[in-house]
Amino acid sequence: MFRHTGKRRTYKHNLRIASLLSFVAGTVNVAGFLSVKQLTTNVTGHFAFFIDEIFQLNFSQGLAYLFYVLFFLLGSFVSSLLVEIINRKQEAYIYIIPTVTESIILFAVALLGTSLSMHHPNLLAYSLLFAMGLQNSLVTTISNATVRTTHLTGLFTDLGIELSQLFFYTHPEQRNKLLSSIRLRLTIIAFFFLGGIIGGTCYTFIGLKVLAIAGAALLLGIIIDSVKLRLLLLKRKIQQ
Repeated sequence: MFRHTGKRRTYKHNLRIASLLSFVAGTVNVAGFLSVKQLTTNVTGHFAFFIDEIFQLNFSQGLAYLFYVLFFLLGSFVSSLLVEIINRKQEAYIYIIPTVTESIILFAVALLGTSLSMHHPNLLAYSLLFAMGLQNSLVTTISNATVRTTHLTGLFTDLGIELSQLFFYTHPEQRNKLLSSIRLRLTIIAFFFLGGIIGGTCYTFIGLKVLAIAGAALLLGIIIDSVKLRLLLLKRKIQQ
């Protein structure tokens, strides 16, 4: 799911990572919004809010929106930097450090989130946007830009285009490729909504501790990948 990159990556690998990470993003999206009333998985709307606050001469709030964008950018930068550094030493583990870092952030916010939302709401938003920048950059790199999981605008755009193409692409090979792409996008959307529903429902009872579920899901994904790798290496060793 995580460890396969480049030509070794298959459709099933992308489907699995899309399911996991879109679920995490959906959970973070709803939990972040319910706690601080800000979008914490993408930065599209924050540009408009930034300009609006500047025109109203609310420079402090405008600066906060600017930092929302910059922290998402910083997360993306750090993720890519870690991937490039690790790739030169041990390619099979390029996903571990960025994913563990994201998981640690989510656990930290789950633990400290109630206090942060009351006293430092912007810091909470910065943390979640940084984590989502990490995730978006990592999955984009691993999947060769096939999978995006932190926001749905581009997904619905691509889905609309591909659904229209079903009326014109009749060759079996083209149609199968198109249907596979549609299935992948629908999976991302479905798990994003699932994460949002679970996040919203659990937030009612446990607040930001719901982010621990998202953090645990990431760690579980890493563990499953590591176990599969060890079993594969053991199988090859036995066959030799």
